[in-house]
Amino acid sequence: MLETVRQRRSVRRYLAQGIDTALVEQLQDAVLRSPSSRNLQPWRFVFVTEPGLLGELSRAKASFGEFLAGAPLGIVVCADESVSDCWVEDCSIAATVLQLSATELGLGSCWIQIRGRADADGRSAEERVRELLDLDENMRVLSILAVGYPAQNPGPKPKDTLAWDRIEVRTPAIADSENLG
Repeated sequence: MLETVRQRRSVRRYLAQGIDTALVEQLQDAVLRSPSSRNLQPWRFVFVTEPGLLGELSRAKASFGEFLAGAPLGIVVCADESVSDCWVEDCSIAATVLQLSATELGLGSCWIQIRGRADADGRSAEERVRELLDLDENMRVLSILAVGYPAQNPGPKPKDTLAWDRIEVRTPAIADSENLG
């Protein structure tokens, strides 16, 4: 698992190759095993492979989503907010499970933020995605994941480039294990 975490990178360029149905089914199996608050599972996942719809979805927000049009698979991560007040957290966990699972299967992925974003006309990106997918009004759209075979493989980030200054370690005041007994 740790090696999968190391290998996962945001991939924005994909080979022009469809994803085998068995791999898509493995992604579906994995995401449905995601934990959710109180096991309410408010999330829904829309798997999109139709190129025209992927193109439309790639323009659902004003910028930084264009690469979805070149991906063979887009996964819209959404939830019924009336089911759980933790829908954002639950969907974020599920999206992470999807990205790590994709990496494990030899696929690349990239998160496209939709919630709280606008399209090129200043309209809500969530509304645009709901319209394109004919989703109920109560469905909130967190993100779209672009998924495909990576056109490049940058490899893991070097350990010395990680933001180690973001880690704080708190240890007990006891200096050694002899004092624990």
